[in-house]
Amino acid sequence: MQHQIPLSQLGPHGEGMARAVTTCVHCGFCLAACPTYRVLGEEMDSPRGRIVLMKQVLEGELAMDQALPFIDRCLGCLACETACPSGVRYRELVVPFRARAEDSSRRPRERSQRRLLLSILESPDRFRLALLAGRLARRMRPLIPPSLRPMLDLLPSHSPAPASLRPLTRAIGPRRARVALLAGCVQRVLRPSINAAAVRVLAANGIEVAVPRDQGCCGALARHVGFEAHADDLAARNADAFPRDVDAIVTTAAGCGSAMKEDRYAVPVADVSEFIDRIGVRAAFSLAQPATIAYHDACHLGHAQGVRAAPRRLLAAIQNAIVVELDDNEMCCGSAGLYNIEQPQTAAELGRRKAQAIRLTGAQIVATGNIGCMTQIATYLDSSIEVRHTIEILDSALGTRG
Repeated sequence: MQHQIPLSQLGPHGEGMARAVTTCVHCGFCLAACPTYRVLGEEMDSPRGRIVLMKQVLEGELAMDQALPFIDRCLGCLACETACPSGVRYRELVVPFRARAEDSSRRPRERSQRRLLLSILESPDRFRLALLAGRLARRMRPLIPPSLRPMLDLLPSHSPAPASLRPLTRAIGPRRARVALLAGCVQRVLRPSINAAAVRVLAANGIEVAVPRDQGCCGALARHVGFEAHADDLAARNADAFPRDVDAIVTTAAGCGSAMKEDRYAVPVADVSEFIDRIGVRAAFSLAQPATIAYHDACHLGHAQGVRAAPRRLLAAIQNAIVVELDDNEMCCGSAGLYNIEQPQTAAELGRRKAQAIRLTGAQIVATGNIGCMTQIATYLDSSIEVRHTIEILDSALGTRG
């Protein structure tokens, strides 16, 4: 697609933004892959439609506020990149475009609300207090502003007790590798068992695990919604907290891992399933009872990082586990950072569709690699089906705990 975008005004992102526009040939392969197009059925709610809108804004032919509602409805799931035969790097356009919108076009009240929400989610201590306040607010739901009610609906009925991780866990048996673990923010509060499971499974496979005490938020949520400068600051501070004498920084949240790979840390970043699969399984895994496990591809693990085979291979290595696929597995569940809070209707429809696809498998457990997906899916899935992180399932199948 030809353009008249003034690259000199776009800074370091200009070339990537323009390249995404010129690479798009308007073929339409992205339409069937796009969750919002599938739900809403509007051309401007498809990747190619949004590319045209962003191009027109950058060329000065369209006002930002006319395009922004459609850009805001984009989940950023990157399914379009997987489907695109031309290799459009949609992320190189939509992420910096959102940053420009955040800097120039948001109303002050809207920006303040987003900053407040990010400040809560980026701090485990503040998030725990917010969960407590949210549960109290549920009792007064009719008095709560409608814009805040979707957030209340996503809150779990209870939160596990805070858990701390040892700064160093030695490998069991001969050491094969040494990694540093990202503890995360939201996950540390909602599901601390994920990190604990990761440490045990890594150690059981001969991998020493360091957990830096000074680590903080990686900035993934802020970058996703357009707070670029804030995200850059968080990423820089977090990168400084991690040691360099490790083989990799291991993540257990797909969104965090995707952002950290883009931020180019001093050492490689790898999803926990990706790293264990790469180094090779040494431990034996076996479930006490046969179980059917449906695997859901978290978008920022499958589409953004291209990690699909590794978690499936690890689950298939568990004795008594039967791994099954979901219909339409490439489709987003509707979590997507702050999306299920800011776009609740579309997110709810995607959540219901994903839950139905899981039910149709007859599985007792659904596995995935991202806390946002886990929270979203659990909201729309009946409690008879467990929602677990891949690493939690591997941990429960370990014959001997380290």
